[in-house]
Amino acid sequence: MSVMMKKLTHTQMIVLGYLLIILCGTMLLMLPAASKDGQTTPFVDAMFTSTSAVCVTGLVIADTWQKWTMFGQVVILSIIQIGGLGFMTIGVFFAIVLRRKIGLWTRGTLQESVNILQIGGVVRLAKKIIIGTLIFEGTGAVILALRFQKDFGWVKGIYYGIFHSISAFCNAGFDLMGQEEAYSSFTGYYNDWTVNLVIMLLIIIGGIGFFVWNDISIHKWHAGRYCLHTKIVLTVTVVLIFGGAVLLYLFEKDNTLQGMDTSGKILCSLFGSVTARTAGFNTVDTGALTDSSKFLTVILMFIGGSPGSTAGGIKTTTFVVLLVYMKANLRNQMYCNVFGRRLDDGAVRKASTVLCTNLLLVLAAVLAIITIQAEPVIDAAFEVVSAIGTVGMSAGITRGLADASKIILIFLMYCGRVGSLTFALSLRGHKTEAPVKEPVERIIIG
Repeated sequence: MSVMMKKLTHTQMIVLGYLLIILCGTMLLMLPAASKDGQTTPFVDAMFTSTSAVCVTGLVIADTWQKWTMFGQVVILSIIQIGGLGFMTIGVFFAIVLRRKIGLWTRGTLQESVNILQIGGVVRLAKKIIIGTLIFEGTGAVILALRFQKDFGWVKGIYYGIFHSISAFCNAGFDLMGQEEAYSSFTGYYNDWTVNLVIMLLIIIGGIGFFVWNDISIHKWHAGRYCLHTKIVLTVTVVLIFGGAVLLYLFEKDNTLQGMDTSGKILCSLFGSVTARTAGFNTVDTGALTDSSKFLTVILMFIGGSPGSTAGGIKTTTFVVLLVYMKANLRNQMYCNVFGRRLDDGAVRKASTVLCTNLLLVLAAVLAIITIQAEPVIDAAFEVVSAIGTVGMSAGITRGLADASKIILIFLMYCGRVGSLTFALSLRGHKTEAPVKEPVERIIIG
């Protein structure tokens, strides 16, 4: 078995690993014990939920509290944790605990899984990821449990604290707030500073990436010593969060924010901006947003979080590289420079490939869904980008989709988690390009 695995490329191993976890989750969720009605959940619905959990998306075909038993909820929470951290990270951590030797192939696969620049120190990083996750999720769980026990009692309050802390940190978007009203998410806590701040901080910390964690832990508050990657991630994260919040406030102050006090409006705007970057929770009715807010949310979902994190999307670094490349071309500059450093050509090529791949998938999926069933284009685009960005926010049409449309979203969620580029690269195997250059001929562009 080990020999067969090592015949796979690193990308193939990642793609296959996530697929196996999804299938295991599907089988468990199909069991009558997982559903509150005691019936076997249809295969497509179970796979949709399992894929959404493993790919830390949060799109659901039924309210999590009302549909799934405690067993089903624990299954969902378990595969959220595996999907959020990455099965390779968890596997390597157990190998460290059991004092097993970690070979070069495993280290290479782990490097690809957590998306870092070099293989050196990848095992130490895996330990930091696990320890950091326990600290952040544990702290969040304690604070949320103390808050929720006032509403649900200690037993349920502790359970709710653990569930929502893990779901938020992994940017999964699954919630258990449907006890009063299905699909309500955190709308009942729209003006609760404790719940909002804890959930937002967990989402942001989980979404900035493990490499950034490591860089900050090494250089502490000496920002000048941070790697270029870290500087880009932190800068863009701040700009998108506060820029998105301001725009959402302007677009929604006479709509979903109407009637709220200033504190509630600020919290809802910030929460909406943060959660749109791949978390999937909501404190206002997402389906009731204005078209301007929906389109802004689509943009934020498409950009997503940062590489090597629990988040999805094309990633913040891809977004910045493309902007810098565009600026360099408009100014007729030879190189792409940012923060006093020059970007290498490989980063530009990869960023362009990621953008084009995701954009083509989004356009094809939207066209397919509106062909299969009559849905507004903006709502179909919202669900599609939410799926490929592993966000989980919904305009309210997911639970009414036909099986064919659900399968499309399943594929998009899967590509969003493993990376659309990683999925494409896994199909090419070990083939290498022949060292032959074709003759050059110019064409007209633009």
